[in-house]
Amino acid sequence: MTAARESQSLTVMSTSDPPRPPGRNVLGEPLEPCSLSPRTGFFRDGCCSTGPEDRGSHTVCAEVTAKFLAYSLRVGNDLSTPRPEYGFSGLRPGDRWCVCASRWLQAYEAGCAPGVILRSTNEAACTIVPRAYLLTKGLDVN
Repeated sequence: MTAARESQSLTVMSTSDPPRPPGRNVLGEPLEPCSLSPRTGFFRDGCCSTGPEDRGSHTVCAEVTAKFLAYSLRVGNDLSTPRPEYGFSGLRPGDRWCVCASRWLQAYEAGCAPGVILRSTNEAACTIVPRAYLLTKGLDVN
């Protein structure tokens, strides 16, 4: 999914929508926020929350790297270019972002996967990405 299409689908949700249950992370604990600056998540609630409307499963809290951003651009998802018309400021290395589980897995298999904030990665990611892969890239748990 391109950043533009991703952003378009995100603009449907508003911050005035009722809060969602926090969900669980890949460690079996309550899901923690991924990033409020930039504000991430399919619902732009700062968390990698998900639901039936999140067809891309934006459930992996990644700390993006230049290598991952370049890879994502090469495979058709420009996450670096600001798109103010969608409220998207573009990502820079070091930003945290809820990425699609399938895109993260694709990057992992290509040797380009960024590190993962496990406490902020939704357990739903494990329906797409083997949990062991996420654990090998965990930045917040030893």
